[in-house]
Amino acid sequence: MVESIGRVAPALDNAAAESFHSALKVEYIHRHTFATRTGARLKTDTWIADFYNTKRRHSAAGGKPPVEFERIIQEARARTDQEDRAA
Repeated sequence: MVESIGRVAPALDNAAAESFHSALKVEYIHRHTFATRTGARLKTDTWIADFYNTKRRHSAAGGKPPVEFERIIQEARARTDQEDRAA
């Protein structure tokens, strides 16, 4: 994570991080019981990698999961680069 470089208390400074942590707590942490901290870390990492990044739809990404949204952005950039080279 990168710490904030904005002024103190701008309203939208860390909105994305707060939204992520809220989803993590509400959708996963509070619904499960973990025997150990290591188990909690492992299962939380798995939830992020397998569900949050690949399946959960995000309003900030046009209703697409982050992995799909990133793929679309990369394809658009590649097309733009090809068009620039052709011109």
